[in-house]
Amino acid sequence: MSDAPRRPLDDIRALIAGMPGPDLASAAAVAARDAQLTKPAGSLGRMEEIATWLATWQGKATPTVDRPTVAVFAANHGVAARGVSAYPAEVTVQMVANFAAGGAAINQICLANDIGLKVFELALEVPTPDIAEQDAFSEGELAATMAFGMEALADGPDLLCLGEMGIANTTVAAAVHHALYGGTAVDWVGAGTGVEGEGLARKRDAVAMAVGRLAGERDGLEVLRRVGGREIAAMAGAILGARHQRVPVVVDGYVATAAAAVLHAVDPGAIGHCLFAHVSAEQAHRAVLERLGVSPLLDLGMRLGEGSGAALAAVLVRTAARVHSGMATFAGAGVSGPAD
Repeated sequence: MSDAPRRPLDDIRALIAGMPGPDLASAAAVAARDAQLTKPAGSLGRMEEIATWLATWQGKATPTVDRPTVAVFAANHGVAARGVSAYPAEVTVQMVANFAAGGAAINQICLANDIGLKVFELALEVPTPDIAEQDAFSEGELAATMAFGMEALADGPDLLCLGEMGIANTTVAAAVHHALYGGTAVDWVGAGTGVEGEGLARKRDAVAMAVGRLAGERDGLEVLRRVGGREIAAMAGAILGARHQRVPVVVDGYVATAAAAVLHAVDPGAIGHCLFAHVSAEQAHRAVLERLGVSPLLDLGMRLGEGSGAALAAVLVRTAARVHSGMATFAGAGVSGPAD
């Protein structure tokens, strides 16, 4: 028996190690019913795959999406003071107020499609340290922030869509991806909210400095601790909590994908219950998705964040569940099946 003191992230690592696996019996039940539905086999393409994915991770032979929820996590970042964004840091607080007033794009998408919306503020008055010079978290702070992210499951959603808001968070996400996957800062830094010229150069320099401090560290949780942000940590916690509660997750764009990437770096199986909503217009998002071995559902040229792409993808996920459960079988509808 080891006498080594327990560290704050040990519980997080234990949760990753103890994740429940896929429910293959439910997946088989979906496949069996799908073969009897009034359509040619495979004719609904990826919509059929989504129904199977839902059943696999909900642990239900008949998948349902009755309580989809978008959780938007908002945070501020010390690195914003380096002028790495086209917008000032106070926009984070202003946009949170806009969410509350119902004036943001994500509000309209959720209203149009009967999707719940929750916004979580993460100490906006105290930005994380400038990651170009200091670590973002202590181990205890990171563990606590990930635990806070699990609060997104408190109201019992059956599909969790992850989004974020935070000026300079594409800088932070780029640092996470650069640390995990190597290359140079240029490979991972894009325009974000529209920064260009000298601002883009400052953004690249900040990412290079941040990752340069890591000396090749690629452990997912340690990368998150040192160059991450509160919204990324909270989303990682939400993904982990959702897995334990058998709630499938829809991941939004470049920043939200960083939360999945750090878990994938610890255990590639940690994101099996995640569907990746879309490929962002942010230049490096496609490269990250390829490294994760996943195929985005949509490609709409979006780069807003806020969970906007995830909410749109949730419409297709809910539709896939309804089509699978509501369609008649050949026998039930009196329709002749395929010839033998």
